[in-house]
Amino acid sequence: QVHSVESGGGSVQAGGSLRLSCAASGYAYSGLCMAWFRQAPGKEREEVARIDGDGSTSYADVVKGRFTVSADNAKNTLDLQMNSLKPEDTAVYYCATRILIRNSDRAWCSGQFNFRGQGTQVTVSS
Repeated sequence: QVHSVESGGGSVQAGGSLRLSCAASGYAYSGLCMAWFRQAPGKEREEVARIDGDGSTSYADVVKGRFTVSADNAKNTLDLQMNSLKPEDTAVYYCATRILIRNSDRAWCSGQFNFRGQGTQVTVSS
């Protein structure tokens, strides 16, 4: 069963930085088909950044240019470097995985995102 542990959250002032890390286990780690989501109090969970099956990355407009998602294949983790943090970035951050499908020509992600961790709290004060 897939299990993940998110870490690296904390409290910072606006303009500061944090680096989140997600260690997932119970599946064949590939560094692909993984994503960060966040949920602020009273709001729906939203996707922040992802790595797709072809290794490409994408970001929510509100974090573009400030956040960077990467896979550390030496540590089998998904990381999220967050710079220039704003109070509106305050949320619980979760990592999620999808199934990676490969054939001789390409690789892609399939299915819904699975959330298997408790998340890590990020609080940004003004």
